[in-house]
Amino acid sequence: MNAPHSRGLARPSVTPTLHDQKRIPVGGHFRALTIFAESPDCVRGSRAMVGACLRDWGLTPLMDDVRLVVSELVGNVVHHVVPDECLSRPGAARRIDVVLRMWPQWLFIGVADEDSTLPDLPVGEFVSPELAGELSAAVLPDSGRGLFIVHRLVDFVWCEPGEVGGKTVWCRFDLDDRTADNVT
Repeated sequence: MNAPHSRGLARPSVTPTLHDQKRIPVGGHFRALTIFAESPDCVRGSRAMVGACLRDWGLTPLMDDVRLVVSELVGNVVHHVVPDECLSRPGAARRIDVVLRMWPQWLFIGVADEDSTLPDLPVGEFVSPELAGELSAAVLPDSGRGLFIVHRLVDFVWCEPGEVGGKTVWCRFDLDDRTADNVT
């Protein structure tokens, strides 16, 4: 996890080690929002909440990337999630929980849903940009592009199962010195 990287390199999609989890401090800032997938403005509402939160915390330089990540993750729930049998209720809306946690070094985003099926997180590049040339969009796969975008924007992404079903997809943004100076 301490290896240097650039935005162009693929990042591992594994859960942080127990050692790394112990270093995460208690405290920091926290926001949560529960929305329902059947609401016509759930993606827009999640973007608005994230934008307001980032403004409050002085993280506006990250706003575009974080809002895009949240849009992709919430959109995936809206279009692909089928609740686990133990969590589904006939006629009930599908619940989505969006969580933001910020500490001086990191911004964590979690999007939880009621489906235990883990997403296929990309492990690297789908195609070499040098080989694709001007047709790079044409050679991308038909599905999985949203998680590919998420993977390219964040510093770390992983998924964890819920205690009684469902899952949470977590993303971590490492806050650089410029951003951390603005944090309140």
